Amino acid sequence: MRIVFMGTPDFSVPVLEALDGAGHVIACVYSQPPRPAGRGKKDRPSPVHARAQEMGIEVRHPVSLKSPEAQKDFAALGAHIAVVVAYGLILPQAILDAPERGCLNIHASLLPRWRGAAPIQRAIMAGDEATGVCIMQMEAGLDTGPVLLREEIDIMPGETAGSLQGRLSELGVGAITDALARLDELTPVPQPDDGVTYAQKIDKAEARVDWTQPARVADRQIRGLSPFPGAWTMIGGERVKLLNSVVCEGSGAPGAVLDDRLAIACGDGAVRLTRLQRAGRGAQGAEEFLRGWAVSQGDKVGDA
Repeated sequence: MRIVFMGTPDFSVPVLEALDGAGHVIACVYSQPPRPAGRGKKDRPSPVHARAQEMGIEVRHPVSLKSPEAQKDFAALGAHIAVVVAYGLILPQAILDAPERGCLNIHASLLPRWRGAAPIQRAIMAGDEATGVCIMQMEAGLDTGPVLLREEIDIMPGETAGSLQGRLSELGVGAITDALARLDELTPVPQPDDGVTYAQKIDKAEARVDWTQPARVADRQIRGLSPFPGAWTMIGGERVKLLNSVVCEGSGAPGAVLDDRLAIACGDGAVRLTRLQRAGRGAQGAEEFLRGWAVSQGDKVGDA
């Protein structure tokens, strides 16, 4: 098939590679515009943009698809279908209608649960036991279209958003290649009205850990925001990113350090920090972190 691929982050790259490897013709790749990144704040192409260039595929990165010119350029590609994976722009009706077979979206949740921008993070933060991917026919509403194919997996104990994203990306690769191969056989199933939830974009204000909350909630927050944007707390007057944790036994005043292995008291129970990152440094396991910075029983974290 002649495909327009639309995606931006690392999550989308394996899908692009798989579609190309399956013999489809990638007519063009659409991705978010390059953004300032790194210490020099130079414009950096998205992961999909960079990979498409390596593959010799034309890349377009319009700020919007609402203009008649942008829509005309898209339609001129003559695509059989568009495959959309975490693209990041709303597609106007003219774009949705342009490909002969419409637009398919790979969405990383079990729709209608977690429609929206951050389904992987929200699933972990909510304590969901399972998630998956849906191949959805796109329509004007936010992730409201009928589902062609769904694949479910368990969320593993202690899983971070980063590890779950990797597994879901692999699942999405298999699902979209299967869906395209069986496109004429699959029946679109409308989403039910019951069970709709929305995965709002992660706000930076959500990243600071409130140690007065129960340990299970703090643990899910830490794992659900790892590696990006990363939950954080103040330790010894320095802001430290928290990248992994486990719920452990213990109690005390919220934020109190309960032992010499970074068990932190919460409003109910305790959380042990297992992976951390200081500003300007790489991520470290708790043991390595403590070799470079003494945090002792009786100290308190979280205070500015």
